[in-house]
Amino acid sequence: MPIYKLGSSGTEVMKIQAVLKKIGYNPGAIDGVFGSQTEAAVKNFQRNNGLTPDGIIGPDTYRLLERYILGYYTYTIRPGDTLYNIARKYYTQVDRIIAANPGINPSNLIPGTTIVVTYGIDVVDTNINYTYDILDSDLRGLKARYPFITIGSAGKSVLGRELYYVKLGTGPNEVFYNGSHHALEWITTPLLTKFIENFSKAYVDGTNIRGYSPRDIWNRSSIYIMPMVNPDGVDLVLNGLSRSNPYYNELIRWNKGSTDFSQNWEANNHGVDLNHNYNALWQLSKDAEASYGVFGPGPTRYSGPSPESEPETKAVVSFTRSHNFRLVIAYHSQGEVIYWQFSNLTPPESLPIGNQFSNVSGYALAETSGITSYSGYKDWFIQDFRRPGYTIEVGRGRNPLPISQFNEIYNDNEELLLLASII
Repeated sequence: MPIYKLGSSGTEVMKIQAVLKKIGYNPGAIDGVFGSQTEAAVKNFQRNNGLTPDGIIGPDTYRLLERYILGYYTYTIRPGDTLYNIARKYYTQVDRIIAANPGINPSNLIPGTTIVVTYGIDVVDTNINYTYDILDSDLRGLKARYPFITIGSAGKSVLGRELYYVKLGTGPNEVFYNGSHHALEWITTPLLTKFIENFSKAYVDGTNIRGYSPRDIWNRSSIYIMPMVNPDGVDLVLNGLSRSNPYYNELIRWNKGSTDFSQNWEANNHGVDLNHNYNALWQLSKDAEASYGVFGPGPTRYSGPSPESEPETKAVVSFTRSHNFRLVIAYHSQGEVIYWQFSNLTPPESLPIGNQFSNVSGYALAETSGITSYSGYKDWFIQDFRRPGYTIEVGRGRNPLPISQFNEIYNDNEELLLLASII
């Protein structure tokens, strides 16, 4: 594993800073820069946990810190232990321990057996740049904490990253939400993972969210969520271009000679705009490329050599076809609008549902124009299934939106995500 110390920087440092802060150590600004204040926080963490306080995150320190990153600890039962005492020791609740350990008998804890003890902190951080590696780690943490959720993969990206999906619920009404078709729009991924966490937590606690009962929804519906459709593109935006990328030279050429992908790259690792790669008036999108200055692979608007040419698009199409989705939502940024139409194929019920989404989110219904009117995921879904499909643009400003907008974005969309599962 990498070693992090004074002078280190990057998204992993940002995650470490966020975790240190939420467990009571002040690393200073959550900015991804390992400065003197972060070093002091690491030293305090090491000192309090019996490690050499050198301020360097090597294997031993990371191994201990990773418990808090994942949000749980594998604990071995000792003679005389009770769930109450264990919960007090780890600042959590008995009900949370029971939820993480199906079948446990609180009155008959057997010494020597291991259980999952979840810390009294959330898993998903919403004050950091949210990479694929962080998504991977968060899903592991959420699965350990909430073993009743289903996590799987719908396929792999160009570079072999998993296209993870999460299933919440067991009911017959199936819906599908996805995020980060576009790399710059990665803020839609923590929106969906935070929803997964909050929904699961309320399900365990038996509490409502905005008047909706997750336990009721669980029995009525099955919510499928793919938080990151374009992990390779997100990695280019947030972590930069790695020398080990097999498309290193091509990507620089496609990016007009630049190695900076952080401000303009929407596409996947083939330079294909995934939300122009679906087979829904694809040729019109292709024909319009030249008018937008697009003549091949690049940061945006390139529809690919053919519909569904990309492994990510193929995977989403196959995943959709393998279910009976009542409606779908593709999350994008920015604009605070809801797109709900496609050609003349939009089902009549799409408008009243869209109006309800608008009412609970404050986002306006809108119509697409030009090249954005073709070959998107919701376009393809409407065309092939004649059911409601929506593209929701969160936040306002220039992509990539800063993570400082997260709380407002989440507040606008939480009720919409609940409503969409039962409408």
